[in-house]
Amino acid sequence: MSLDSITRTIDESVGGFFEPIATWLGDVIFYAVDINGAEVPLIVAWLAIAGLVFSGWFGLIQFRKFGLALRVVRGKYDEKDAPGEVSHFQALTAAVSGTVGLGNIAGVAVAVSIGGAGATFWMIVCGLLGMATKFVEVTLGVKYREVHADGTVSGGPMHYLPKGLAERFGAGGAKLGKVLAVLASAMILFFGLFGGNLFQVNQSYAQLTAVTGGEDGLMGSSGGALLFGIVIAALVGVVLLGGIRSIASVTSRLVPAMAAIYVAACLVVIVVNITAVPAAFERIVSEAFNPQGVAGGILGALIVGFKRAAFSNEAGLGSAPIAHSAAKTRHPASEGLVALLEPFIDTVIVCTMTALTIVIANPESWGEARAGESIGGVTITSDAFGTVLPWFPYILTVAVLLFAFSTVLTWGYYGLKAWTYLFGRSRASELTFKALYTVFAVAGSLLTLQTLIDLADAVLFTLAVINIIGLYLLAPVVKRELSSFLQFVRARDRGADSGAGDAEPDPGEDATMTPTR
Repeated sequence: MSLDSITRTIDESVGGFFEPIATWLGDVIFYAVDINGAEVPLIVAWLAIAGLVFSGWFGLIQFRKFGLALRVVRGKYDEKDAPGEVSHFQALTAAVSGTVGLGNIAGVAVAVSIGGAGATFWMIVCGLLGMATKFVEVTLGVKYREVHADGTVSGGPMHYLPKGLAERFGAGGAKLGKVLAVLASAMILFFGLFGGNLFQVNQSYAQLTAVTGGEDGLMGSSGGALLFGIVIAALVGVVLLGGIRSIASVTSRLVPAMAAIYVAACLVVIVVNITAVPAAFERIVSEAFNPQGVAGGILGALIVGFKRAAFSNEAGLGSAPIAHSAAKTRHPASEGLVALLEPFIDTVIVCTMTALTIVIANPESWGEARAGESIGGVTITSDAFGTVLPWFPYILTVAVLLFAFSTVLTWGYYGLKAWTYLFGRSRASELTFKALYTVFAVAGSLLTLQTLIDLADAVLFTLAVINIIGLYLLAPVVKRELSSFLQFVRARDRGADSGAGDAEPDPGEDATMTPTR
């Protein structure tokens, strides 16, 4: 029996078994209601409302403290010998690498095809709201992280949900928190294996195959797929063995490089069509409030934009706090401020650049997709760049490979932390997970397993429901942590001792509570 027939049999068998489960959970989690002709997924509304609530609760912190966040990530307020494993910048790039990926390339194209150019405007709005949610969850991630005897760190919803709820609500909160922690770990682990690993490898292999001659080309055979999977698995395995320090070392170089390559290509298209830029911005804004040919009108464009942004930056899903928890700091809110830059980079910058490039280039495939034809998002984005850069498919392939590889690395770390929470931190346990994760990377180049990928998406967004309830309940803790850090910043800026606690409180912040542990 050939390798192709074996993989096809596995795909069909797995799909047949899990399809009813994936369909049921997907119908529940992504349930949508019809409002004035627009299908409104309740999970998207749940995430967007959280961003709106936290933006108000913390006084538009994403705007007021944006400059401070930049100073923190540059290391201005670093403290010598602070607990943690990586710098603020490395933690940020590790987390960004888990969100910046194929969704920024293909997903955005689909969004502006369904919701029109105006979806870009609402994508930006949702990204800005998500910055506040990210601040809250990451602050909690650092506040309740576990620093082990060897200096390594574990954090994420599986730690701040049980510890935070126990601290605020006693024995009842502790019991509920433990149940939620196990569920959160299982969901992160499942998505890590299928969404953060197998899917990324599968799509990057598909793109590589497309530019090397398709099924009849160099990489089109099952042997080529296996070779690609083995190479990716080997690279991932080597980096994973080094832990978060190794991952952060790679992503701190890889993320800026891949972002620079992609944004530079966008700028080339924009500069060549510079005279069309004002009209493109005008179209984006005007169609946000007066969309053409969009089901549900303005609400339809808003929902499409919000959906793409929410799915892209993962604000509120509980994944990013795992990476950010490893930051070297004694002040949880300092990393929370760094984390709010993440949706800005992912959604406000990268997603917007993709959308703007498509709107300005206006490729034929985009018009056909707007008319209802089924055209892949990667094709539309590639065609947009191709109007100026005929050789861009090769650059896009490099970008996809870099995006996918960094995402696989970061989700490998997320999955490891979920695994060790469930099965213990022994060396044997960690090596077992790393071996399993590399096997899934090989499988990603051979198997589609679309049903399991769909199930993984539904599982991850189920976590968002649990996580955001926890964020609401623990928001007062974040308020105290922010006050404590702002006192530290004012003292540091005055040249006072870093531990001074007699600084004047920040207006509007509750400075009556004791500083963080």
